[in-house]
Amino acid sequence: MARRHDDAPDEDIPGRIQALPVRRPGSVIAGVIVALLALMLIQGMVTNQRLDWPTVWKYLFNENVIAGIGWTLVLTVASMLIAIILAVLLAVMRKSINPVLRGVSWFYIWFFRGTPVYTQLIFWGLFAVLVPSFVLGIPFTSVQFWSLDTDTLNNVVQPGFLAAVIGLALNEAAYLAEIVRAGLEAVDPGQAEAAKALGMRRSLIMRRIILPQAMRIIVPPTGNETIGMLKTTSLVMAVPFSLELQFATNAIANRIYKPIPLLIVACIWYLIITTILMIGQSYLERHFGRGFDARPIGPRGKKTPLPGKTEGEPHDDTEKTNQAAFVGLNA
Repeated sequence: MARRHDDAPDEDIPGRIQALPVRRPGSVIAGVIVALLALMLIQGMVTNQRLDWPTVWKYLFNENVIAGIGWTLVLTVASMLIAIILAVLLAVMRKSINPVLRGVSWFYIWFFRGTPVYTQLIFWGLFAVLVPSFVLGIPFTSVQFWSLDTDTLNNVVQPGFLAAVIGLALNEAAYLAEIVRAGLEAVDPGQAEAAKALGMRRSLIMRRIILPQAMRIIVPPTGNETIGMLKTTSLVMAVPFSLELQFATNAIANRIYKPIPLLIVACIWYLIITTILMIGQSYLERHFGRGFDARPIGPRGKKTPLPGKTEGEPHDDTEKTNQAAFVGLNA
């Protein structure tokens, strides 16, 4: 039997080739050029007096700016929660055997993906004019059990807040629905068939079998959509909603006649929040990606070597993944 690769003694072998790495000066030169360009850009931004960095530091922690950050986060979280719930519902409707449910889901996605979010926000800002009151009663009759004036809601919450949240959530749900549908369809249908054979209900199969596996595919684009939602909140001035970060910095800029420093303030805070969201996204991807990541196979991975190896071939393939599926073919 051939000696294990990692157990072989370090002895002199006649004619052994002393391989040297190929020199690649192009990558070094490219790295130097990019580093110089980056340093020039940083130096130009720091020394450019037109950017007015003292004004940037003065208003970076302004109370109106901090309050705008809070409202921006509230808009983002509330809109994404509603959008995720709607997206899962729409994705399940797209896969339903009922043609009415499939048609309604398709129409919703078609409409909200086909119209600009700014236009939708303007529409929701005018919703109180179009629908002055909500009425609960018997359809197609004058019988009413309950009614609520739309203007009354503005006395309960911040004016324009509900319109902004609803407009952002309904638009985002159309995009998330396609992401969820792609994740659901990526799961092997044989697993659902096996669950049906065990007598599981469709709702239980979706909740316990399909969705947990689909999350590995759903989470990365959903994280991107969350970051996009954070920046889309800058459009809620169309409602109008005047408390979020972009509107707060614009109001200060219009008052002191210095738009550029306040734009930099908004950019800095958006970058900080986006960085935090990206870190959280990486942890979620790692959590839902357990069992799918590349792992060493063999002694280094604390697993038995794969069968079918020839004599003298290393038994620890650290670059190969998911080979357990082929064990039956090699046996």
